[in-house]
Formats: sequence, structure tokens, C-alpha cells
Amino acid sequence: MLNRDAKFSIGQVVRHRIYPFRGVIFDVDPTFNNTEEWWLSIPPEVRPRKDQPFYHLLAESEDSAYIAYVSEQNLLVDESGEPVRHPQVRELFDELEDGFYRVRPHSAH
Repeated sequence: MLNRDAKFSIGQVVRHRIYPFRGVIFDVDPTFNNTEEWWLSIPPEVRPRKDQPFYHLLAESEDSAYIAYVSEQNLLVDESGEPVRHPQVRELFDELEDGFYRVRPHSAH
């Protein structure tokens, strides 16, 4: 469920504030919803607060594609206008327009 206070939306293309990767949001947690081990693995000087939305991204860096889990405080709007090259983008989304992918309608089976 999307927290109405979330700054970013499903389908929006974003980039990380510190690290060199970008991606498209495919899910949002209203607050931190990962393991304590994962949270503690983040260096203390950049470790985010848990009481904010966290976003699941189909992410890409220069040389790889992966799933990322990123706090709202560490995301910025990606203004490049470039499509995200992650191989799963086409499974979840249709075309990119003005920084947003339109969510692909689910087909009834």
C-alpha cells in the first residue's frame, strides 16, 4: 500500500543521492521493512532512518542490473529522460513518458 506521504510514485524514474545508480520504482513500503542485518550493513554515516518510506527499484548501474531497496532520503528525481535498461522493466511497465513508466495492466488468466 502506498503511503500517502511518499514523495515518489510507482513507475517513477529516480537516482540515488550518493551512489551511482538509478532505477524505476516498482513498490513502496511506508516505513523500513527489511532485515536488521541489512540495515546494519549500511555504513553508519549514511545509514537512513527507518521511519520513512522505502522504495523497491529495478535498478541499474553502469555495468549491472539488480533490485535495490532505498530510503526516501537517498533518492532524487532522475531528470535524464533516459529509459531504465533493467531487463524486468518491460514485465511491469509500458512506455516511459515525462520521467514515469506507465504500469502495465495485469492480464486476466
